[in-house]
Amino acid sequence: MVRGPASTDIGILDIVGIGFGPSNLALAIAATEHNAQVPPEAALSISFLERQPRFGWHRGMLLDGATMQVSYLKDLVTLRNPASDFSYLSFLHDRNRLVDFINHKTMFPLRAEFHDYLEWAARRVDGLVEYDTRVVDIRPVLVDGEVTMVDVVAVRGETGETVVRRARGVVIAAGLEPVLPPGIEQSERVWHNHDLLGRVERLPSMVRDRFVVVGAGQSAAEVTEFLHTRYPRAEVVALFSRYGYSPADNSAFANQIFDPTAVDDFYASPPAVKDMLNGYHRSTNYSVVDIDLIDELYRRVYQEKVQGRERLRIMRASRLAELRPIEAGVAVDVEFLPTGKRETVEADVIVFATGYKSRDPRALLGAMSGYCLDDAAGKPALDRDYRLATTPDVQADLYVLGATEHSHGISSTLLSNVAVRAGELVRSMACRS
Repeated sequence: MVRGPASTDIGILDIVGIGFGPSNLALAIAATEHNAQVPPEAALSISFLERQPRFGWHRGMLLDGATMQVSYLKDLVTLRNPASDFSYLSFLHDRNRLVDFINHKTMFPLRAEFHDYLEWAARRVDGLVEYDTRVVDIRPVLVDGEVTMVDVVAVRGETGETVVRRARGVVIAAGLEPVLPPGIEQSERVWHNHDLLGRVERLPSMVRDRFVVVGAGQSAAEVTEFLHTRYPRAEVVALFSRYGYSPADNSAFANQIFDPTAVDDFYASPPAVKDMLNGYHRSTNYSVVDIDLIDELYRRVYQEKVQGRERLRIMRASRLAELRPIEAGVAVDVEFLPTGKRETVEADVIVFATGYKSRDPRALLGAMSGYCLDDAAGKPALDRDYRLATTPDVQADLYVLGATEHSHGISSTLLSNVAVRAGELVRSMACRS
């Protein structure tokens, strides 16, 4: 079995995983299944450090009725091992809902139910994870001038205790961080959608009964629909620079950009081809919306015009020119791009659904960052097995998951390949341990 973490010294590990979202959860399962099939001396010792106090994945956007945008078959294991008992279908069977799900005739479960699946899987490998433990540095362990191992230094949230885990390698899967436009800072009245549900529970008093939602992607449309439904007296203003929401391209051929073999193709491509492929296929994932949700929002806009009370207002082809606080709210100066005409909208809250970016792994590498090499564009250079390229004096392995779109393609931050990628990492670790 995989050796789990303890509060005392646990010796030298093969791998320490930083972060415990879906990517490293899939890795924990793959390592567990690998160890069950090899002699004890060939088992991988692995431990994970997670800054959250418990497992959670985009909790702030587990909106009622929101569904996944990927098939349930792209779960933590199925594309790697269809026989695994960590599959989504095994979860449904465990919950006595498998027949009901089959009768539902959908490939896209509720987001809240898929989160339950992830929690169910995480609990089964709970012994491998130290929660509420924030990594602050990765330090080289030098032997005769070579970096043979690393010390992963972390701090426990409750006690402030320093924890050091020594390992032959690390896997950095630090996830995404929310993006706000330049000059915008979160406050009681200025939100990013990543914490929407938590913010709604702490909603300050409403004076104007008006929300502004900035963004044109799936999250922005979901937030707009959610607020419009939850607050039947409030006006919801959707603000974006497009003329309307653009539908996601989820056609069969376009979706092949997420296939495991597409990662091989992308990695082998020259930079100009990488840029071309990302440009061609941005409509599969970025700033696009499911057509059913677009139709629903348009239906509401039209219905309200018929009824003579327009609560859902679309400010299209527009940009936020200025944001300033006012008493019990915010004032938003909106510029209509075709004419340059400006209008001021006063609202109780403004929600920025302006996306996410991968956390730069170099920020977590700490003392090890100086040993890592960049590519010609100044981004981290990675091997096909997701190992950072390092100087010749480094024997320790530094793997990065998520922040690899520039090298491994558009699926890097998505669920599509977590199962296959976890298997690739385990094979790489097993060969190098």
